[in-house]
Amino acid sequence: MAEFSTLIDLLQYRAIYQADQIAYTFLKDGEEEHGRLTYRELDQSARSIASHLRTIAQPGDRALMLYPSGLEFLTAFFGCLYAGIVAVPAYPPRRNQKLTRLEAIVSDAQPKVVLSIHTTLEQIQAQWADHPQFEGLSCVATDTLAGQSGLTEPSGAIKAEVKTEVKAEDLAFLQYTSGSTGQPKGVMVSHGNIIYNQQMIKAGFQHDESTIFVGWLPLFHDMGLIGNVLQPLYLGIHCVLMSPEAFLQKPIRWLRAISRYRATTSGGPNFAYDACIKRISTEQRDGLDLSSWTVAFNGAEPVRAETLERFSAAFADYGFRPEACYPCYGMAETTLLVSGGIPGQPSTLVHAQAAALEHNKIEKAPQPSSDTRTLVSCGLNILEQQLIIVDPDTLTQCSEGQVGEIWVAGPHVAAGYWRNPDASVDTFGAHLADTGADTGAGPFLRTGDLGCFVDGELYVTGRIKDVIIIRGQNHYPQDIERTVQASNTALRPNCGAAFTVEHKNQSRLVIVQEVERTALRKLDAQSVIGNIIEAVTANHSLQVFKVILIKPTSIPKTSSGKIQRHACRLAFLEERLATV
Repeated sequence: MAEFSTLIDLLQYRAIYQADQIAYTFLKDGEEEHGRLTYRELDQSARSIASHLRTIAQPGDRALMLYPSGLEFLTAFFGCLYAGIVAVPAYPPRRNQKLTRLEAIVSDAQPKVVLSIHTTLEQIQAQWADHPQFEGLSCVATDTLAGQSGLTEPSGAIKAEVKTEVKAEDLAFLQYTSGSTGQPKGVMVSHGNIIYNQQMIKAGFQHDESTIFVGWLPLFHDMGLIGNVLQPLYLGIHCVLMSPEAFLQKPIRWLRAISRYRATTSGGPNFAYDACIKRISTEQRDGLDLSSWTVAFNGAEPVRAETLERFSAAFADYGFRPEACYPCYGMAETTLLVSGGIPGQPSTLVHAQAAALEHNKIEKAPQPSSDTRTLVSCGLNILEQQLIIVDPDTLTQCSEGQVGEIWVAGPHVAAGYWRNPDASVDTFGAHLADTGADTGAGPFLRTGDLGCFVDGELYVTGRIKDVIIIRGQNHYPQDIERTVQASNTALRPNCGAAFTVEHKNQSRLVIVQEVERTALRKLDAQSVIGNIIEAVTANHSLQVFKVILIKPTSIPKTSSGKIQRHACRLAFLEERLATV
C-alpha cells in the first residue's frame, strides 16, 4: 500500500487507481439506495467545491458544515480540504431547537462561511435570524453548485485545478468535543493526526482490502467521520451509510444493511446494541444473516458486559458470534481510537471487588456477585502510542491494578484546542512529576478518564469530574444509574443521571431519571421513587437526597448520546427539568 501524508494525497491516489470503484453508498431511510459516489466522482466534486470556496475564503479560514447525513457532506468536507479551508462539522439544529451549542461553536471557531444543502440552509437561516452571532456569514448550498449532487456526471467546471499546498502538519478540521463535562472545545486535528490514527484503526481492527463498512453514526461526530468515512477511504473499500435518525426510528435497518451488504465492520455506542435487543422483534429478525460481521465495535460510552452477552444471545441464531464484539476506547483529542481488543477473540472481563474499587484499586473476584462490579476490557495499546495510568493528584505513574487517569501520547494526539491556550496546556501538556518536564516522558494528553491496566489490558472505570465522593468514598455514577434503571420497568435505560449537590455543608446524592413513554399514563410515581431509593440503598449503601422523574427524551445528552451530568445538575439547581 502506498504511503500518504495527507488526506488529499490519499483521495488523489484513489481517484487515479480506483477511479470507478464505488466508494460510498447512502441509504435513504436506511433502506433504499439513494445515491453512490465513485472515488473519481468524490475527487472531482470536491475540487469543484474547493474552486468556489477559494473565491470567497482564504486558506486557513473556517467553514461551518451543517449537513444532514448524506453524500453531500462528503464532497463538501473534501472540498474544504482541497481549498485549505478548515472544516468545522456540526449538526444542523432541528426546528424549534435552542441554538446554544451552535452559538458557542460559531463564537469560538469564527467561521467565514456556512456550508449545507439548500433546504437545510433555508431552515437554518430562518432560525438564526434574531441571533447576532450569525450575522455576516456567507452561506453556500453546495448541492446547487454545478455537478454537486454526487449522483450525476460532473460538469466541466469540476475539472478545475485547485492549487493548494497541503502538508501533514496542516490543520484539517476542528472536531468540537461533545461537551460531556463542559463547554464544547475545538480539537485541532491535522492531516498527520488522521493518517496515523487510520493506521492504528487498520492495525487494531485487522482491516484489509476485503473489509466492508456499514455505518449510521453522525458524520459530524469523530466516530462517524474518522471511523465510518475516512477509514474506508484509507483502505480503498466500499462503505454503506445511513442516517442516525433511520437507525433510531427502526434499529432493524442497521442489521438488515449489515446482512444485505455482507458488512464485516460496523458499530456504535453501547446504547445502540441495547436498542437492538429491546426494539427488534422476532418477526423482524427473519432473514437476517450476520455471519459476515467480524468487528462489532462498541465505544463512545461505558461498555456493559450484560449488553455484550444479551446481544450475542439475541442474535446467535442469525449468525452473530460473541467474539465479534469489539469494545474499544478513544476520544476526539486523540483523533479517534486509543485502544481496542483483538478481533476474533472473546471480550475480556474482570469482576472487581466494589469495596476496593471505591479506593481506586482493582481486586479480582472469581465470579460476579452483589459485591463486585464487572468491567469490560477496552483492549490493548496499538502501534507506537504511549498509554499510561497516572495518579491525577501526585502525577506519578500507577502500578498495575491501580486506578488513575489515562494519559496518551503519540502522532495521533491533536495539537490542542482552538483559540484556547490555557486549556490546551492543561490538557495536552502533561508531564510526570517523578521525571520532570525537561527530562521525562511527555508531553501527554490528560484524557480526564479514569482507568487501569489489568494483565496488560485497559479498563475504563469512569470520568474524573463525574466521580461521586460521599463520606470519603468514591462511587461511579454509571453504577448508580444502572441500579436505578433496573429497579422498575417504568424507567428508560441509559437515560438517567446521578450526581451530588451541597446541602447543609454535605454532599448529597440526587437521581434524575427519565420515564418510559408507555408508562406515563398509569405511572405510580411514589412507588417508582420508593423502588429507586430502596435499590440504591441496598446496592450502594447510599442515602438518596432527591429523586426527580422526568419526561422521555428530556435529559441533557451530548451529540454522541452521552449523559451530560453537569448540565443535568445545573438544570436541577435551576429547576428547569421536565418533571412528570
